[in-house]
Amino acid sequence: MARPTVKAVLLSPPRGLGDKPLLVVGPSLGTSSVLWARTAALLGNEFDVVAWDLPGHGVSPAAAETFSVAELADAVVGLVDSIAPGERFHYAGVSLGGATGLQLGIKHADRLKSLTVQCSGAKLGTPEGWHERAETVRTQGTPVMIQGSAERWFGPGFMDREPELSSRLLHALRDADRFSYAFCCEALAGFDVREQLGSITVPTLAVAGAEDGVAPPPLAAAIADGITAGGGMASAVTLEGVAHLAPAEAPGPVADLLRDFIGGIEK
Repeated sequence: MARPTVKAVLLSPPRGLGDKPLLVVGPSLGTSSVLWARTAALLGNEFDVVAWDLPGHGVSPAAAETFSVAELADAVVGLVDSIAPGERFHYAGVSLGGATGLQLGIKHADRLKSLTVQCSGAKLGTPEGWHERAETVRTQGTPVMIQGSAERWFGPGFMDREPELSSRLLHALRDADRFSYAFCCEALAGFDVREQLGSITVPTLAVAGAEDGVAPPPLAAAIADGITAGGGMASAVTLEGVAHLAPAEAPGPVADLLRDFIGGIEK
């Protein structure tokens, strides 16, 4: 295994970094920075919002070999150091991006001001399920995942209400590198930090979608419970009508949660 390379997209207005608090946002498997565009637009005057893409997704180059979620966290720190060396930052991530956030909290707490984990868990799915998906995508490509992802990603009626955004997100999945997607699946197969949650000392907010079948609300509650059991500060919130892509489905509520949560820390 080796640390993969990830690239960044600036989602807030262009300006010199450092004038506003830095908020780094992470993606769900199969998506790109498009996932965060609407939420970032609501936060862009208050924060420098930088999104990163998974290997082989969006602007990030394809991965050449396997990697772990912990190595994705290392890559995020390396990315931040390339644009704001040594700076501490707020982090918010969805699904695999949220799992990466938990690894940041475990391994790189000194770099984090806050952690928001959305539509994720300390363990997601089963190793067998992830390995099966990895093999399917390797042989058939990412388009084979579009129908199932559309069903998992969006709450009731979202695709009818937001056909353009839904299409852009599904196109990001279609365009993702099949081998990098498979490596991400294998990283999730090996991801289980349930016993390490108590080591997270960074203020943490876990956000769940009430309609999320991938990472239902009990997983968010378990994150908060595991962190507080170790003496940390954490809470969990559930968004009604939301499935697996909270920043796209509910940009206003997600922006409000982040604004309030981070604002309390920045005081």
